[in-house]
Amino acid sequence: MNWAPGTQCVAKCDNRKAKPGELLYHKGDILTIVDTSTRKGFYAARHNTTEEEGLINSSNVREREALRVDPGLSLMPWFHGKISGPTAVGKLQPPQDGLFLVRESIRHPGDYVLCVSFSKEVFHYRVIYQDNKLTIDNQQYFYNLIDMIEFYSKTKGSLVTTLVTPRKKQGAKSAEQELSKTGWLLDITKLILGENIGEGEFGAVYRGEYMGQMVAVKTIKCDVTAQAFMQETAVMTKLQHKNLVRLLGVILHKGLHIVTELMTKGNLVNFLRTRGRSVVGPAQLLRFSLDVCEGMEYLESKKLVHRDLAARNVLISDDSVAKVSDFGLAKMDSKETDKAKLPVKWTAPEALKKEKFSTKSDVWSYGVLLWEIFAYGRQPYPKMSLEEVKEKVEAGYRMEAPEDCPPGAYAIMKLCWEQEPRKRPGFSKLREKLEQELSKTSPSSAAGSQEAAKTGLRS
Repeated sequence: MNWAPGTQCVAKCDNRKAKPGELLYHKGDILTIVDTSTRKGFYAARHNTTEEEGLINSSNVREREALRVDPGLSLMPWFHGKISGPTAVGKLQPPQDGLFLVRESIRHPGDYVLCVSFSKEVFHYRVIYQDNKLTIDNQQYFYNLIDMIEFYSKTKGSLVTTLVTPRKKQGAKSAEQELSKTGWLLDITKLILGENIGEGEFGAVYRGEYMGQMVAVKTIKCDVTAQAFMQETAVMTKLQHKNLVRLLGVILHKGLHIVTELMTKGNLVNFLRTRGRSVVGPAQLLRFSLDVCEGMEYLESKKLVHRDLAARNVLISDDSVAKVSDFGLAKMDSKETDKAKLPVKWTAPEALKKEKFSTKSDVWSYGVLLWEIFAYGRQPYPKMSLEEVKEKVEAGYRMEAPEDCPPGAYAIMKLCWEQEPRKRPGFSKLREKLEQELSKTSPSSAAGSQEAAKTGLRS
């Protein structure tokens, strides 16, 4: 085995009695290769949770695989959609106690039916949807079907039997099994949930702790949304870069929980608005710009389009590093776009008009993000309606440079806003230009700005 530094591995067994210089770990722990070792068959590695470093035996670990982005990957492989009662009975043959599936109710639109095999009969339980919750008996209430199946797999409640074996829909693959097999499924019992730190469009985000590490937990209770996020999660398992928010894994419990590293200093917009010019100097602004550019250059190398690049989707870590977040959500399939949800002020003209998304449309958004950075978090196109923005930009209008913006930074913005996508530079070219800009700021001002931002961040 020849693993490069940065490779993530899953421990196949415990190493509780570590010899001097060896790393202590348990089965299922995630370890990152730091270096090859002089000892044959050993690697130097870092424990992803304890952050401790030491030697590991290569035969005791397996590489943590990325999840395949697969439309068949389902959080609810037992869900068969709109099928009739007799069809459901046919699918639950031969009879087997506890064999089950869930279908949409044809007779009662909006409701579901849980079909369970027991004593060679199939029992149909109507699942009523009321007040945003699901119930079979008006005693137990559930947020979603995942939650309900989890409960009745442990307790029979008012059913004839506990649920034992799911009858999978043809072509569906259990996301739980795939996550478990590849090492991305985390254990709910090791998660301590803390305070709510934000409400996303799809659910709440909490601060938490997972096996001693501070984490952010995005909770998604709606079944359909959770299923869509499964695709985002699959994309995230492929990505490892210092300027992308790192996925630690997924928990399936009463819905889907996506666990990422905790970015203690919040998003870039709020960060800049609350600190302002007295704390964050031009060199620090350039550092943030470069951080985002490097993250995007990596996404570009993976042929991934972000589609929603904006300062609100950039998070700041404890040590003042900017990292891109919220990437991968249905971004690999450029056809599925909800025009009503497009962030007009950040979206390139060709994406607004013809839904043509590409790395070059991300470059346009990056130009707007640069404007936000140098305007200290102000809303772009101030005092203009969305309709005005669309019309004027199409006609060639471009925003003026923000107050005190270095001319070199504004020149980069204008390159990003070329009307023709092919004339816009790629992210590697943009990185070179930003590095040149940064080298013009004196080393003392760059260091001082970094320090000032750090102190400001802790306030």
